[in-house]
Amino acid sequence: MEKSTQATERIRKIIHVDMDAFYASVEQLDHPEWRGKPLVVGGNAARGVVAAASYEARKFGIHSAMSSVLAARKCPHLIFARHRFDRYKELSSQIREIFYEYTDLVEPLSLDEAFLDVTENKKGLKSAILIARQIREKIKEKTGLNASAGVSYNKFLAKIASDLNKPNGQAVILPEEAEDFLEKLPIGKFFGIGKVTAEKMQSLGIHNGQDLKEFSLQFLTKKFGKSGLHYFNIVRGIHLSEVQPNRIRKSLSAENTFEKDLISLDEMEENLYPIFEEVIRRIEKSGIKGRTISLKLKYADFTLQTRSKTLEQYADTDQIWQVSLELLHQEEIPKPVRLLGLGLSNLNITEEQVHFGEQLKIPFHNK
Repeated sequence: MEKSTQATERIRKIIHVDMDAFYASVEQLDHPEWRGKPLVVGGNAARGVVAAASYEARKFGIHSAMSSVLAARKCPHLIFARHRFDRYKELSSQIREIFYEYTDLVEPLSLDEAFLDVTENKKGLKSAILIARQIREKIKEKTGLNASAGVSYNKFLAKIASDLNKPNGQAVILPEEAEDFLEKLPIGKFFGIGKVTAEKMQSLGIHNGQDLKEFSLQFLTKKFGKSGLHYFNIVRGIHLSEVQPNRIRKSLSAENTFEKDLISLDEMEENLYPIFEEVIRRIEKSGIKGRTISLKLKYADFTLQTRSKTLEQYADTDQIWQVSLELLHQEEIPKPVRLLGLGLSNLNITEEQVHFGEQLKIPFHNK
């Protein structure tokens, strides 16, 4: 099959390593009295957002990015742990050292996950499955934490595979298995297809990979723009992005477009807060810090305005929210607002985490 041949012309061996409930697992590791109990990192019973949830908490339907108030409602005996980024970074560095024992082609996505290209590796091992198993065993031995891994011939499939046997497991998707596997995969399980896009696809009758495969490139491009080509390729197992160890992230942001334009400052403040919470969640996920906070405003006539402020020190959570409000009230809002966004830049480059794929918009229900 011509398309499969394109995907396997140069067969690479890619591993995606993903720590299991990393922040929550670190807290349970360091606090034995919390082991086996439902626990979340971030927020409290009165306010905030869950940054990570233990597997015990997930049994109650609790997940990252959930409101802490809702999480407490779902599990009244839920333990709320304060995040400790210095500790997470310390363990992340130890884990990264293990990766570099095998290859220099390491692309971190955040503190708790990374891609590795082990096609040619320092150990001279031919089996990426064996390498993934060794890495997971070494992580457990060195840190006491569990990791899951996915192995395949491209990053997209390795990322999907790492989620198949979580927690503390691994899976492989071989080149000859890829298309059949993807045809049966529910569309919401495709890495990079978020809730909003999945709902749009389902409205078009696309519920799994096989359904997606039936649509032409022309149709997908018309419906999904530039992403149409990406969807056309990935369902055929084609994803040519290489592991990029030196990619530098310049900023971190989140935004939302509203069905109904915002008129009053009260409306804008109310709708800005969930965006702020999403930015904080992404900061906590990546472990980065920044000094410049930017507010993005797109007006009803599609004109754009950006307001920014740079601090002398890296901003903490409270400062980001205070500056966001300050920027919103900095001058009069002249027209109805259809989009709000918040961004963080001037990042701590030396500790900075690199990013895979495009910055996704927040899948709010009103979009």
